[in-house]
Amino acid sequence: MVRYDEPLFRPPSEADSFILQATLGCSWNACTYCAMYRTKRYRERPLDEVLADISEGKARFAEDVRHVFVADGDPLDMSLKRWEPILLALTSSFPHLRRVSTYATARNLLEKRPEELERLRQLGLSLLYIGPESGDDVTLRRIAKGATAAEHVEAARKAREAGMEQSLIFLLGAGGIERSEEHARASGRLATAMDPRFLSTLTLTVVPSTPLAKLEDQGRFELPGVPGLLTELRWFVEEAHPSAAIFRSNHASNYLPIGGRLPRDREAILVAIDEALAGRLPLRPEWARGL
Repeated sequence: MVRYDEPLFRPPSEADSFILQATLGCSWNACTYCAMYRTKRYRERPLDEVLADISEGKARFAEDVRHVFVADGDPLDMSLKRWEPILLALTSSFPHLRRVSTYATARNLLEKRPEELERLRQLGLSLLYIGPESGDDVTLRRIAKGATAAEHVEAARKAREAGMEQSLIFLLGAGGIERSEEHARASGRLATAMDPRFLSTLTLTVVPSTPLAKLEDQGRFELPGVPGLLTELRWFVEEAHPSAAIFRSNHASNYLPIGGRLPRDREAILVAIDEALAGRLPLRPEWARGL
């Protein structure tokens, strides 16, 4: 049986994927808003256990697996020497495999040499989920993201030149009321510069026990209200000009589930946001929202 060390997280779009837990915890684990891996100490799982899970997956799902997501947080931190046997085993075990994806950070991308990234792509790692969360350097420092906007742009360039697609996540509300517009507009500009294949916005939830929750308790951080968050979404869409990205804002955390393609559907998306701001388009009720 495939072994998992809980809690286990994956992007919503990987709901039908085979989840392979190659690392435990997050190699950075300092973001002030995030509680996902605070109960874990980052470490790489023994390689024989990871390969055994692949063998188990092969025995049970060989003909069914199309996508594999490699967990936990930031497995790109692993060396090429460790990645290689994992990716080779996945390719040989699942004959219909179309995509292998993982979480990545700008820091880990920048630490990899171009030839290492190219080799990872040759071995099948084709999609990276990257969460800049903000394009505003002040906000990035405050949430302790570990990289500047310019570093995210450079990391995206390296991934793109290696042939890897990116799925970017930005976080509405991350700048608080104080830097709401700066955060939202700079995030849209960063999305333009990183030029991903997939682009999404989530809405910040202040999770108890995180450093951000402590700042909120001290009156040093205030999340914008619903109209402010919708306005941030509008500013973001106004500024985001990727070449051709599939855009989604339909995560359970969002008040306005919406999507389309940018730039093709920009005007229709902006009209829908305006309708929501005017109260003519229903929002997701509070009870239905979640992380």
